[in-house]
Amino acid sequence: MIDATLVIRKINLISKDFGELARLAQKSLDEYLGSSIDQALAERYLERAIGRMIDINYHLITESGHAPPTDYFASFVQLGPLGILPPPLARQIAVCAGLRNRIVHEYDELDPHRLHEGLQATVRDIPPYLARIHEYIQGLPA
Repeated sequence: MIDATLVIRKINLISKDFGELARLAQKSLDEYLGSSIDQALAERYLERAIGRMIDINYHLITESGHAPPTDYFASFVQLGPLGILPPPLARQIAVCAGLRNRIVHEYDELDPHRLHEGLQATVRDIPPYLARIHEYIQGLPA
């Protein structure tokens, strides 16, 4: 059974951090590259926001009676066929799962240019993602 309170709590946590993410995303590439503090903040805020979105995805999918996604990328994509997100948005935002993995696991040295691009994309995609998730939760039977 979907726990709407849990999902709303995660939405609120993402929303709380979103202002800082948006502030960092507004910086020009040169400003961003000139501040190691901004780069570290962006990494941490992105890690938290994307991690919380993944938590929401897994909860919605598994508590709706579906098998858990095979990976974090699939957790976003799977929301399309389930009617939770429009499929184009689901595929578009799924890319952030790879960004989260690069940040968390430090597979390679993070390219600050790519991180800045990922920051821009994530800030673009979070509002419609949160709006759709909220609409879905509101439409569930009480």
